[in-house]
Amino acid sequence: MSFCDLALDCVTKLQPYVPGKPIEELERELGISNIVKLASNENPLGPSDKVLLALAQASKDVTRYPDGNGFVLKAALADKYKLTTEQITLGNGSNDVLELIARAFVSPSDEVMFSQYAFAVYPIVTQAIGAKAVIVPARNYGYDLQAMSDLITEKTKLIFIANPNNPTGTHLASDELEHFIANVPAKTLVVLDEAYIEYGEQNADSINWLKKYSNLIITRTFSKAYGLAGLRVGYAMSHSEVADLLNRIRQPFNVNSLALAAATVALNDDDYIAETKKSNDAGMTQLITGFDCLGLSYIPSKGNFITVDVKRSGDDVFADLLQQGVIVRPVSNYGLSQHIRVSIGLKDENQRFLDVLEQIV
Repeated sequence: MSFCDLALDCVTKLQPYVPGKPIEELERELGISNIVKLASNENPLGPSDKVLLALAQASKDVTRYPDGNGFVLKAALADKYKLTTEQITLGNGSNDVLELIARAFVSPSDEVMFSQYAFAVYPIVTQAIGAKAVIVPARNYGYDLQAMSDLITEKTKLIFIANPNNPTGTHLASDELEHFIANVPAKTLVVLDEAYIEYGEQNADSINWLKKYSNLIITRTFSKAYGLAGLRVGYAMSHSEVADLLNRIRQPFNVNSLALAAATVALNDDDYIAETKKSNDAGMTQLITGFDCLGLSYIPSKGNFITVDVKRSGDDVFADLLQQGVIVRPVSNYGLSQHIRVSIGLKDENQRFLDVLEQIV
């Protein structure tokens, strides 16, 4: 007997999400040290002192279950964004919330729309629930909102839009994006995934749109700019009825106590976010200058990463970089076979990558 015969057909056809290679795994495989990881869009600054203090204090109570409702963090989020706590759903990273949305609202007879080159989790959650994926061809590696609007049908239940987009880093202007949302039928949910919003010119308008468009859901995370990737905490902001439905299927302790404590402190650590953005802007300039010197084209990015055309197999360049102790991200699974995605690191890490890349290309 094959267990695949027992599983749902939509599950057996899934290609699982492949995370960035961990430093420890490369050390085991190649027996090398001094590895630079620029693969997973993590914050290279490390956690702030305020977060470390909050973690130390919260660790004293790890024998207790966390607050299943996340009251303190939700209150802090509501205060920061001028919402009510009833409009917020917490998740084990924003990926968790994205899956909750699909599970709560999409059936196998529905369609889920997203763009070519969009975040890999969108097709995964769509396939996992057996729904039909409508993949709209990209425009300049980003979203073609007019083409998406033209393809909306009675079956379109959910639309995913990442702004900025991962893995391409493209960004939609505020007026263009709101015009699209305003013309989406009320029964079609729009998920605005803003995992990288803190790295660009923050679109404060998006929060205000929640008052006008009840079918809008905004998701954000503490994994990127806030530097808490290892703790896994994200959230959604939406109409209170939407949040209520999401919280009905959310696991009661999906965000652990350390994550809740750290995120609550990190949320208003404006100095840390300012330093993060300053470091990211400098690193982005450093990599772009390096690519220009090497004659390599790249996709302009508003995130903490950049995707570059290496003029040959991106998978091969990825493998060659690994041999030299530099971990980046191949993106051939997105259909970008000659590109690699590089996270912005510290100055020395960026230079190490550029030096090795020059040898390879």
